[in-house]
Amino acid sequence: MKKCTAAVGLVLLVGLAHAAEPVKDAESSVRDREAVAVTIYNDDLALVKERRRLDLPAGLTRLSLRDVAAHMRPETAFLRALNGAPVSLIEQTFDYDLLTPQKLLEKYLGREVTVIRLNPATGEEHRERATVLAAGEGTVLRFADRIEAGVPGRLAFDSVPASLHERPTLSVLLEAAGGKQTVELSYLTSGASWKADYVANLAPDDKSLDLNGWVTVSNRSGVGFDDVSLQLVAGTVHRARPAVLPREFAATQLAAARAMAPEPVQESLMDYHLYRYERATSIADNQTKQLALLSANMVPVRREYVLRSSDWIYRDKYKPVGQKQKPAVLLSFDNKGGQLGKPLPAGTVRVFARDTKGATQFVGEDRIEHTAKNETVKLDLGEAFDITSERTQTAFRRIAKNVVESSWHLELRNAKDEAVSVKVQEPMPDDWEIVQESQAHTRDSAHEASWNVQIPAGATATLEYTVRVTSG
Repeated sequence: MKKCTAAVGLVLLVGLAHAAEPVKDAESSVRDREAVAVTIYNDDLALVKERRRLDLPAGLTRLSLRDVAAHMRPETAFLRALNGAPVSLIEQTFDYDLLTPQKLLEKYLGREVTVIRLNPATGEEHRERATVLAAGEGTVLRFADRIEAGVPGRLAFDSVPASLHERPTLSVLLEAAGGKQTVELSYLTSGASWKADYVANLAPDDKSLDLNGWVTVSNRSGVGFDDVSLQLVAGTVHRARPAVLPREFAATQLAAARAMAPEPVQESLMDYHLYRYERATSIADNQTKQLALLSANMVPVRREYVLRSSDWIYRDKYKPVGQKQKPAVLLSFDNKGGQLGKPLPAGTVRVFARDTKGATQFVGEDRIEHTAKNETVKLDLGEAFDITSERTQTAFRRIAKNVVESSWHLELRNAKDEAVSVKVQEPMPDDWEIVQESQAHTRDSAHEASWNVQIPAGATATLEYTVRVTSG
């Protein structure tokens, strides 16, 4: 019991020693920054690392680190000395209660302010002291002989409360040896995000494309970064809270001259991919900036027409009313070889083609997910205009309680000046079997059958098949 009492006494003495020691004040602003590195993730998250050169007094010091992100997660803030004597951190406070007229008025509840009125006839100012009784939905002031609602003139305040700051500030109570030294402050913040956008220009023969990738960086963290070393992480980082989707921004076709911008250096980071820009850049608060990601020319591309239906049509009688279907137009290319063969971050690919007069026209867009090297990129650009199909259920019978059989006739028409191949891709329910067909099918998966139907230019082709479905 004596040892325990002594230990408690020692803790109390240490606490009292800190309480008795005078606390000196020190301040650091953006002028003290020597270098800044920002790593931005896809999911409204950024890691900020900045080096600051400080001149700290010896002893117990309250250091106010100004010009930090307004959306900082203070529990992630970490300050360490890079040279000189180490500093001992005792406590830290994140002051994001910014100075505004309303906030200032609220802080003066129960305190006196000076009310300044102007005599419209003489222009003379009249000053009178009043106590702030309310400052929420309306202002209530108590004068020496009355109470007034609203502000009858200008208000003058004696001082700014210490808890209000003109910009976000991280206050750190620390023990320092004193002198000039460099420290590193790192923290996570929301309000910063990035996304990838791609512009694909098709060659006149539609057999290749030029692909340019751009990164759109958005900074709404509450602080700007000048001459920052920028890094981007592609991949979904698990976080212990619901994810917040970054705000989308409209993308425009970029001038060809910008394609000369340096591309980032890519490397693996655990199970993610890191893109590092060697050239420093600046990102102001509330600014969106676009940076070059990649450029690849003469990428071989394949065009495919895919016609799909739904599996429910094979369970019962099907009675369409003059319904015509159009196949989807798919473009695909392999992420390998040439100037590709590198991880492609998720983003939107916008495809352009030239008309007969050589003018560039927008022909469709699609979103791709994070795509590793050597994988295939597939883009759905919409529906083919000159290719149509009509589907007819020519027979339907129920063989048993859980077994049905249906026969189908598909007529596909091609109004183009060239022959095309249409992939008829049919989702199949339960256990299924093709019992009759006009051409051989391919079982793409346990629940999908497909036929490649060749259609000559300006002609029609047909496909007929019968499916037997057994439900569980």
